[in-house]
Amino acid sequence: MSFKVIITRDFDQMSEAAAEIVIREIAEKTAGGSGFNLGLATGNTPTGLYKHLAKAANRGEFDASRIVSFNLDEYVGLPGENAQQRALHPESYTFFMIQELFGLLGTRFKKTYLPAGTLIEQGELDSALAENPKDWEERGKDKGRAIVIGKDAASPCLAGIRREVLDPYAAAIRAAGGIDLHIIGVGGRGHVGFHEAGIPFDEEEMLLVRLDENTIENAIADGHFADRESSPRFAISMSGPLVYRAKKVLMVANGPRKSEPVAHSLLADPDPAVPISYGWQAVREGRDVIYVLDLPAAAGMLEKAGEIRRRGVEIEDISSRGALIPVSEIAFRRNPDSCRLE
Repeated sequence: MSFKVIITRDFDQMSEAAAEIVIREIAEKTAGGSGFNLGLATGNTPTGLYKHLAKAANRGEFDASRIVSFNLDEYVGLPGENAQQRALHPESYTFFMIQELFGLLGTRFKKTYLPAGTLIEQGELDSALAENPKDWEERGKDKGRAIVIGKDAASPCLAGIRREVLDPYAAAIRAAGGIDLHIIGVGGRGHVGFHEAGIPFDEEEMLLVRLDENTIENAIADGHFADRESSPRFAISMSGPLVYRAKKVLMVANGPRKSEPVAHSLLADPDPAVPISYGWQAVREGRDVIYVLDLPAAAGMLEKAGEIRRRGVEIEDISSRGALIPVSEIAFRRNPDSCRLE
């Protein structure tokens, strides 16, 4: 078990350093013929990592066909008349993964899993929640709340979400033998996936989440949605405890907005107010947690580096190493048959 922080200079170095860890882990396990279960996140932060990962796969540094992937989360309430349209919406996480990783691979992963949030129609969910208050309860001490559907829910809509969307996803992870390495990012309030700040660490493995107003506002501010009317208000997500059940969790973070939650998570015991703090529980249970941060994201923790080291965290600063080739400048062309990076 270990907790390690790697400090990098900028986004490009962060992406390359994180990718090296992922590639090494996959190559070591699959070299003997074993499969590899890889947890994936979305958002801007891992995009550079994914480009390096695709390039390494296409060079033959590991066998992509041995990988089974599990994504963290998916929106509920994307614009679209049906599940297919919602899944192909430019802001769906299904679309994101095709664009940023799956579509760049010359050899496909053995299997890919994404939470089926696009199967749920937001208006029907709103009505089912309003008409069946005894079928569910809200959990959380902040603006983001988990909607916990009872196992004996009478509403066909709510019972179907539990039976067909939430429970099967956690079961698929268990059936695969668990996740070997999970890539995650972190939100500005310390959330992982859509396990929002204040949602408790309890027995629910998969969450139906009523999104925090801050999360909705950030999605609009970052240009993902034009306004509140077009922005989803719910999401399906792995819970923090399910994420950190992976044998190794690799968190990438860049930018000053991440500095405060990163520092808090390293200095505090597990606290639902900052969900990534659950990493300490994972370490205590014998698993590994690695943070790869750029300098702005590391600013807060660097002020308390001595205290963090005394808690048993290894800190490695590679920010002064020679310049790397920026991911944004990696030249590639698409092979029309395979979308292979070359």
